Amino acid sequence: MKNVHKLTEGAVLLAAFAVLILITMYVPVLGLVSNLFLAVPFILFGAKNTRMFSFVFLIAAILISLIVGTLLAVPLTFTYGLTGIVIGQFIKEKRSRISSFISATLVFLATVLIQYAASIVFFKINFIKDSIDVLRDSLQQSRSLIESIGQGSGEKVIQQFEQSLQLLETITPSLFVLIALFGVLLIELVSFPIVKRFGIEIGRWKPFREMVLPKSILWYYLLAMLASFVLNPEVGSYWYTALINLGFLLQLLLILQGLSLVFFFCHKKGMSKTVPIFIMVFTFLIPIFLSIVRILGIIDLGFELRKRFEKSE
Repeated sequence: MKNVHKLTEGAVLLAAFAVLILITMYVPVLGLVSNLFLAVPFILFGAKNTRMFSFVFLIAAILISLIVGTLLAVPLTFTYGLTGIVIGQFIKEKRSRISSFISATLVFLATVLIQYAASIVFFKINFIKDSIDVLRDSLQQSRSLIESIGQGSGEKVIQQFEQSLQLLETITPSLFVLIALFGVLLIELVSFPIVKRFGIEIGRWKPFREMVLPKSILWYYLLAMLASFVLNPEVGSYWYTALINLGFLLQLLLILQGLSLVFFFCHKKGMSKTVPIFIMVFTFLIPIFLSIVRILGIIDLGFELRKRFEKSE
């Protein structure tokens, strides 16, 4: 009887997934919305069943995506399905939200990288390189117009744009990490309200203001900066790419630490919740604020500002 119930539940969820993948593949505007809900059936199934049953469910979903969709539907099913099952299993095991988020992000990242590598190896398509090449071609075609408008500074503008494209190409690994982070964040934001309605308990995040990164992050950042200064690697080399990406990700973590400190201070001072939110928005809109918030993150990790602030109260 229990197995019959599982089969019925799995069949219903597979039917729901089939509808979602059909809308995603064939309805232009609505498909962008339904795409965000693809992980829901997998989270629901994974939260109630064993890993073996969940794996079988994923295989069945891939077969259905081939039948009702096209070959292009398989990567979507693989990415959202595997990520959803990992989230569901962590919910079933009552693991912490942070461990669930990190594991799901790593799985999402792995699936994206596998698909990216497969597109290069089997189809000779490198969409990142192709996109950057298109931008470079557009820049070359617009060179004369930019130089005429720039009145002497046009060449400088072109050089800055080329440097930006080169930097974008260099930090591609970091961009993949960010895509995975925001992808899983969107999946959880969209899926969890639905999952809760089915009676599945989901652990709560700790408030953002209580987030404190390991102090080792600061040492990694200082070592990365020191290595960049000492080695001074040639642009385009392996060490240059590695240090640029490491520095980019560590700086992002320190910015989050600084924003967490801002939220902590505003909470302690009894300020409105909109104040730190506005500060966070302006931080990402105005570059100089990024540097200030990053410095706050460094000081907070290095000198434990929160403990000092609480002692002074």
